[in-house]
Amino acid sequence: MRDQDPFELLRRAGLTAEIGDAGPLRHVRTLPARQAHTADWPDWVPTELRAGYRQLGVSGLYTHQVSAAEALHAGRHTILATGTASGKSLGTQLPGLAEICGGPRGELPGSAAGGAGGFGGPGGSGEAGDAAAPRVSGSAFGSVGPPSSVGTTMLYLSPTKALAADQLDALTQLAEATGPAGTQGGIRPAAYDGDTDPAERRWIRQHANVVLTNPDMLNVGILPNHRAWARFFARLRYVIIDEAHSCRGIFGSHIALLLRRLRRICAHYGAHPVFTGASATSGDPATSFSRLIGHPDAAVQAITEDASPHGAVDVYLWEASYSALTGDNAAPLKRSLTVEAADILTDLVVAGHRTLAFIRSRRGAETIAQIAADSLAEVDRDLRGRVAAYRSGYLKEERRELEDALREGRLLGVASTPALELGIDISGLDAVIIAGWPGTRASFFQQLGRAGRSGQRGAAFFIAGDDPLDSYLLDHPEAIFDTAVEDAVTDPTNPHVAAPHILAAAQELPLTTSDLGLFEAWLIESLTEQGHLRRRPRGWFFAHDDVSAAAWVKLRSDGGGPYTIVNSEDGTVIGDMGSAQAQPQAHPGAVYVHQGRSYIVEELDRQNSAVLVFPASPPYYTQARETTSIEVLQVEEAADWGRYRLHSGMVEVTSTVVGFQRKALGSSEVLSDEPLDLPPSSLRTQAMWITAPETALADAGVIPEHVPGALHAAEHAMIGLLPLLTSGDRWDIGGVSTALHRDTELPTIFVYDGHPGGAGFARRGFELAAEWISATAETIAGCDCATGCPSCVQSPKCGNKNNPLEKQPALNLLRAILASRPEESAPGSGSGSAPWPARESAPGSAPGSPGAQH
Repeated sequence: MRDQDPFELLRRAGLTAEIGDAGPLRHVRTLPARQAHTADWPDWVPTELRAGYRQLGVSGLYTHQVSAAEALHAGRHTILATGTASGKSLGTQLPGLAEICGGPRGELPGSAAGGAGGFGGPGGSGEAGDAAAPRVSGSAFGSVGPPSSVGTTMLYLSPTKALAADQLDALTQLAEATGPAGTQGGIRPAAYDGDTDPAERRWIRQHANVVLTNPDMLNVGILPNHRAWARFFARLRYVIIDEAHSCRGIFGSHIALLLRRLRRICAHYGAHPVFTGASATSGDPATSFSRLIGHPDAAVQAITEDASPHGAVDVYLWEASYSALTGDNAAPLKRSLTVEAADILTDLVVAGHRTLAFIRSRRGAETIAQIAADSLAEVDRDLRGRVAAYRSGYLKEERRELEDALREGRLLGVASTPALELGIDISGLDAVIIAGWPGTRASFFQQLGRAGRSGQRGAAFFIAGDDPLDSYLLDHPEAIFDTAVEDAVTDPTNPHVAAPHILAAAQELPLTTSDLGLFEAWLIESLTEQGHLRRRPRGWFFAHDDVSAAAWVKLRSDGGGPYTIVNSEDGTVIGDMGSAQAQPQAHPGAVYVHQGRSYIVEELDRQNSAVLVFPASPPYYTQARETTSIEVLQVEEAADWGRYRLHSGMVEVTSTVVGFQRKALGSSEVLSDEPLDLPPSSLRTQAMWITAPETALADAGVIPEHVPGALHAAEHAMIGLLPLLTSGDRWDIGGVSTALHRDTELPTIFVYDGHPGGAGFARRGFELAAEWISATAETIAGCDCATGCPSCVQSPKCGNKNNPLEKQPALNLLRAILASRPEESAPGSGSGSAPWPARESAPGSAPGSPGAQH
């Protein structure tokens, strides 16, 4: 354990330990240690279950675990929103496991008055080791005879297979500690996912009483085949949604609709389960969780007081230094996040500190690991193999090997995408590196919580890159540490998201009038008019016999894909990616990195959803450029700010990847610009936009020749700062600016959601326009560059090569808009909802998906 000096780790690793504008260290905030508060076991927990936990090292409970368990046992839907490694798993699982082990049944929902892997209770290590008893993959035990006719079942939903595998190990240990495998009333856990052997799936359906799965399998493998799961659903008492804070945006909207489908299947078999969520801290967890599960706010109880112990964490706000290179329009460039993170990771590993580095992109994780490995080899050849990358897209065997190596300490450093942000049980980490703002405060503190997990003092680095939001946060640490965690933004009424789920629900069980409380009535009628549903006396039936409606639901993508990445030299499958990533990341000539090996894309085969690549070791990476046009479809709300007018509504965006740049690894120097000839793609989505009459621009000091550059610069900076107010990031958001738009007939700035139907981000920007525009203006004003740079008004994805941009006129414009806002600057009072696109969709193509839009 380190002493109380927050700079001691920096000095030990040879890093700068002085705060100031001249160096990289800009701010240090120490999060204080937290003491444990414990409570007695509830009376309804059977003696053998308590003994099983005790055998695993859990001698008692934290107060938040008991509060959550008591609420669930009393039949109240509950969200447990506490920190990383606080033992959320035990609190959410205890009532169901108690019933399985013969304890008294809890109350049904409405009848009551008024995380991390392992178990993590007091006295426990928090680690989940491998089960001692042999078992086939996916379930803990073999056949135990005929299915049980009585008993409780429990469904655990995890956003990732890795997290479910970690929980399976923990539950298997508990099952072995509480009684012989397969005994009546014993815990019989099983993982049911895409990796589960087909021969084993029948045993799981008939005998497992704790099923661990993910939303993808629930969507395509369980709900459509609910008749085979009748025994399980009829006894389903508890549904656990792990890492519930990750259910936001489009993905969260999908999960909300998936849970509504689950609820109607359960009701069909006479079950009304209690829902519980394990979540990182959030702004209003009860409201967010009630939206997710489709129950009123009053029906959800939130437990937010964390009673688990945690060591102090020193958080360093770190600014990447400027390089000798310049970017578009000769703007100064900072060192890339990957290089800065790799250097810090290298220094920490050399000093013997177990470190986890987070970055948003797959390519970034691979690059950090590759640079760190090369640097470590110069120090000690044996250290080269002590770092690795971890991200989604790896094959099952690769994922499990990396998880075991990190858990066992064979790896000292790992560069990861947010896949390891979730509650996989990795303890004993000394430091965490967060390369670039992760998108939300919830994710930031979830990642930060990995440091000092076992009670020792930990360290966390937030490296700010060349980005307006990162720059703002460096100058305003209070926006990180002293501001409430944002709410999860979801919109289950989004027709592009809801329509495929409604069709899947109808195929599972015909829709009836009782389902109108779960799904939008107008959308059901629209789907009937389009021929996807048939109205009969018994309800609405799915109209296509030869297709799976659930396959039209794309939980994690834009409605197409995923694309399979294939090595063209030997035909092996390397990985996969969603169709939203395909054109910008897998165009011909793009560099694709997997497990430290580089490939160059040879062909993007849209017809067969395949990306053909060949091995190569180029000294560069690639970045695509897009051009965009936009059409206003519907104005839903508007607000007048003097002569400026703010709008919220539906738009159609047409984007084309027109080329890509080759950029040097490490320095990001532009080596070449290459044109591409790819077909355009269209997107119907939500947007907010601002119109500005030329007279208002002139009065703001924006002369006519500067208008295009001022609008363009303001648009870039607004996109960069919007994630400060929402749960998305700049890659979820797009923008267009024009000196004269054909629909508004005025100079206009558009900011739109990058998802079909919208994700609520642009709408949130409209609602919080004053705060958003103020932060944007402040960021531009606070940047020391002369004419604009990536830290203020330049965008890494600009299709026009960041030209024209006018920094000072953009600042003048934003300040003038702010000065014009009314005293009460609430959005306008207009109303309206986006119509379902009246387009034909061929059977086999999801309504509203890009493949169905013409």
